[in-house]
Amino acid sequence: MIYDSLIAKKAKKIALLIDPDKHTDNSLAETVALANKTNVDIILVGGSLVSKPIEHAVETIKKTAVSPVILFPGSLLQLSDKADGILLLSLISGRNPDYLIGNHVLAAPFLKSSGIEIIPTGYILVDGKSVSSVEYISGTRPIPVEKPDIIIATALAGEMLGHKLIYLEAGSGANMRVNEKLVAGVREKISIPLMAGGGIRSASDALNLFNAGADILVIGSVIEENPGMLEKIMSVKAKIR
Repeated sequence: MIYDSLIAKKAKKIALLIDPDKHTDNSLAETVALANKTNVDIILVGGSLVSKPIEHAVETIKKTAVSPVILFPGSLLQLSDKADGILLLSLISGRNPDYLIGNHVLAAPFLKSSGIEIIPTGYILVDGKSVSSVEYISGTRPIPVEKPDIIIATALAGEMLGHKLIYLEAGSGANMRVNEKLVAGVREKISIPLMAGGGIRSASDALNLFNAGADILVIGSVIEENPGMLEKIMSVKAKIR
């Protein structure tokens, strides 16, 4: 089970988020080869807006990927029974019913028959000081980073509702990433794994977030811009306090 591996021994994990719209078959193969070489723990596939069927991308990635391939869907169009699992995201920071439960109802029959592992995930969008694709597409406002009490209470509510992961997200390409103080505050209050992503652009960012209490980091945009950064970010796992 993928989830069991996430919680085993509280080991820190790094997930590489691949947006199929930003790749050709050749660049997908190159990215997966890099992920294999650097021992990436998880490959996530998805995006806020994907213009072509995701199934082909998942199949292409699965041909050579060593790591589990997990869907990170931005919409109902991003489902595939070829993946190993799915982060079933509920945007608990927003109040749009489609992203809280509506799309999940529509997807449930397909997911039940697919046989892939379902990982219910409470998704909290935090203000990254730029308008993210998630904010625009979902029609929801992020929680201001200056309101840590609301963010922590939202994470707690997510755990109480039965989510198995909490994901703090500043949005792809955020101008300001989720900060260490916020991660530490959420980590102190919840008992389930904590993911953080959006705006992580360096090895020092990753190390600081891990040391603050993040269990899983999601990186994407920086690797699209500079693939060589993946090895540097992966190297921080050996330096965690």
